[in-house]
Amino acid sequence: MKEFSRLNRLPPYVFTRVNKIKMDARRAGEDIIDLGMGNPDMPTPKHIVDKLVEASRKGRNHRYSASMGITKLRMAIADWYKRRFDVDIDPDTEAIVTIGAKEGISHLVLVTIRPGDVVFSPDPTYPIHPYSSIIAGGDVRGIPLTPDRDFFEDLIAATRQTWPRPKILIISFPHNPTTEVVDLAFFEKVVDYAKEHDMLVIHDLAYADLVFDGYVAPSFLQVPGAKDVGVEFFSLSKSYNMPGWRVGFCVGNPEIVGALRRIKSYLDYGIFQPIQIASIIALNGPQECVKKTVQAYKTRRDTLINGLNRVGWPVKRPKATMFVWAKIPDQYIKMGSVEFSEMLIREAKVAVSPGLGFGEYGDEYVRFALIENKMRTNQAIRGIRKIM
Repeated sequence: MKEFSRLNRLPPYVFTRVNKIKMDARRAGEDIIDLGMGNPDMPTPKHIVDKLVEASRKGRNHRYSASMGITKLRMAIADWYKRRFDVDIDPDTEAIVTIGAKEGISHLVLVTIRPGDVVFSPDPTYPIHPYSSIIAGGDVRGIPLTPDRDFFEDLIAATRQTWPRPKILIISFPHNPTTEVVDLAFFEKVVDYAKEHDMLVIHDLAYADLVFDGYVAPSFLQVPGAKDVGVEFFSLSKSYNMPGWRVGFCVGNPEIVGALRRIKSYLDYGIFQPIQIASIIALNGPQECVKKTVQAYKTRRDTLINGLNRVGWPVKRPKATMFVWAKIPDQYIKMGSVEFSEMLIREAKVAVSPGLGFGEYGDEYVRFALIENKMRTNQAIRGIRKIM
């Protein structure tokens, strides 16, 4: 068997063990409530689907598209940013459509670092943020993102102790999996830091809309000078329930956007054009569907949090995302997140994501995804009560 050097650099996929136990239980006929993968379960709004169907019937839309995205979609992206954040985006030089944020981040990292370059990202964090750098040959340094530490102080300390100097900082707020949120002052410090240390910033804003209790998620690009140092990604997957459509975009620094545009021109012909046309309707059309989605997640969040606290598992109420990041109960914390997650499947009939899968600093936690309705969530609580 040949050696695949890039694959060999990837750590073992810790979710595999938990997924195997879950699938074995289901094959045995057990009803496992799956709150593991953050896979939105609500349908894409009808007006978006209708536009897809209409555009799909036109033969001229069946040809190769543009790898950077069609002009009208990039214009819709610029308009959305102006309405949402009062940020001006040039649709020709500062915006590019990606096949979901995951693809865009991966290819951007691939084109911006060389083997041996150092990339910073939080720990724990969404796996593609560090893994994209590992696949590209970079060296990743995790900055702890935990309640008992100051992320920015740890970032400064790591910068002083790292050689060669870090080239990229990849962040994402509201944050998956920890659900941590920040204010605009945090991004102001990030911009100052990036300028001082000559670093690029990649910010993943996938959960911009999934916010609760009056919290409003800022854009990194709202900070004056942010375009000098970085870019921001957004995905239609969560806000518009379009995960399988694979539509995202990158906006910001024209040089960085241009680098992504150039590498994508070698790698793909863009997204199926009717999907891009429907995405214009998503961004420019009525936004009541987004509000309904947010309300659904809020109801599920409250049901899960109230239930966990009721059965003796104290968990704080997150202000954003479609997740709950729960510290393992004291009596089980020595098990670690993988073994505890396996026990939840066997004894509570509930599947969650072990925190270790998001980084070493996540091993005392598990992540619940809010992807089941109120009735099924309450059923999960009844199962969890058995082990509490």
